[in-house]
Amino acid sequence: MQEEEHHDSRIFLAYLLLTTVVSGALVMVIEVMGSRVMGPFFGVSLFVWTSLITVALLALAIGYALGGMIADRTQRPALLLFAILFVAGVLALLVPVLKGPILKASLPLGLRSGAFASTLALFGPVLLLLGCVFPFLVKLVARELHNIGRVVGGLSALSTIGSTVGTVATGFFLIAYLSVDQIFAFTGGLLILLSVGYFVFFQRRWWALVFLALPVVLYQPQQAVSRIMEDGTAVNLIHSEENHYGSLKVVDYSFGDIRHREMIIDGMVQGGMDLSSRYSTYEYTYFLQYLSRALVPQGERCLMIGLGMGVVPSWLERQGVSCDVVDINSAVVAVAREYFDFHISGDMLIEDARYFLNATDRRYDYIVLDVFSGDITPGHLLSVEALSLMRERLRPGGVLAVNLIGSLKRETYMTASVVKTLAVAFDQVVVYPAFDPQESTQGVGNLIIMAYQGTERRLQLDRNTISGHHSLLPLLRTQMGQRFNFPADTPAMVLTDAYNPIDFFDGWLREFVRGSILDSTNWDILIN
Repeated sequence: MQEEEHHDSRIFLAYLLLTTVVSGALVMVIEVMGSRVMGPFFGVSLFVWTSLITVALLALAIGYALGGMIADRTQRPALLLFAILFVAGVLALLVPVLKGPILKASLPLGLRSGAFASTLALFGPVLLLLGCVFPFLVKLVARELHNIGRVVGGLSALSTIGSTVGTVATGFFLIAYLSVDQIFAFTGGLLILLSVGYFVFFQRRWWALVFLALPVVLYQPQQAVSRIMEDGTAVNLIHSEENHYGSLKVVDYSFGDIRHREMIIDGMVQGGMDLSSRYSTYEYTYFLQYLSRALVPQGERCLMIGLGMGVVPSWLERQGVSCDVVDINSAVVAVAREYFDFHISGDMLIEDARYFLNATDRRYDYIVLDVFSGDITPGHLLSVEALSLMRERLRPGGVLAVNLIGSLKRETYMTASVVKTLAVAFDQVVVYPAFDPQESTQGVGNLIIMAYQGTERRLQLDRNTISGHHSLLPLLRTQMGQRFNFPADTPAMVLTDAYNPIDFFDGWLREFVRGSILDSTNWDILIN
């Protein structure tokens, strides 16, 4: 190391160690926050996480190799190291600016290839540059060959400590208090600050202070999103927030006197409401309500697993049923109350459903399972162990209602497996499509699966008395109560806690659902 690069400076050595910790932390900040950039557009499926992890590992590996080669060839490694950090900071600042165009351009590639391509374009370059940092640090800190093992080990430990701090800080603090764009502005600003600090304090290049303005110049405060669709419908994003469990949005659609409101979590539409009539604009909510009551007409207590807009428990409350609701996300509860008139007389429990089912001794006439993580129901709630827990929490004669997005025609393996798993836990399992399978080419949509103990029951249902949104009444009155039976030889497996590959085998279904959402939802609403 050359004298002008502060070989003997303890202050410079401390600065290098600080750089090690900070760069290690910011690698994890970028990787964790990548899911928040991708989630609203491509979902948070196994394929999105696989893309993020693959790109991160690949970019860092290339960065390590490339950084080592460059560090050995340059005469001024410190100067080049902090120049690399500066460029990495600029690239991090550009993620919020470029995410819209890149995500849109990647969509035609499909869920899997599109997620990988957009992840590679958005995060690959900055992670590659951060990978280059470590070899430079080793080059600068190692004074003699005989202590190289101690230097590499110490720097690796510091970098890993930094990664730990970055992961914890992102998951527990940054996501709770800053938006996605603000976190990337913070990340880019910190990298630029490290670079400018070197040039100012160790190179005496005071002009570098000018670059501290870059985070301010490139940061774009989130604007209210308002769009007009091709058919003249006005789209307004009226609420948007990031929390520990994803991106939560409320969107209003208006066309003349018609006004609808939807809740979207991680790009997945949770439901909608007509603001004039207060009726749900999604058919599956009516199937959950009416089929549950048709099987247990005199039920008094309900457990709702997964709140969403709160339409189903609110309806049951009006029928005289006391409802408890368990949801892991407190932000959903606040939004449901403020924007969707959610109110119940029972308890609102903020915790994981599986934990609650294990801990409680309460019994219910109805248990309604309506939970989605990304594009599918979480696997830990569809295992035979979880479903057996739900059976144990039912009163004699009680019924479990499951809202599942499944397939009745194409690649039915996982849908049939859910039904088979339910049949292991319950005596009676009946599938009621919330759509007309004959009119659906793919046979994909919301399936309401009713499960209970004992002998088969007859639905106490008068379709002519069904009330709901006027646009859905023809479907509700013709399709409500229509059963679907998988052929006896349909391939299926029993899902368990030990083996539940629903994420893998239903990948095509998530692509189909995500494509449907992208076809019907303004892209700027999802991205911003």
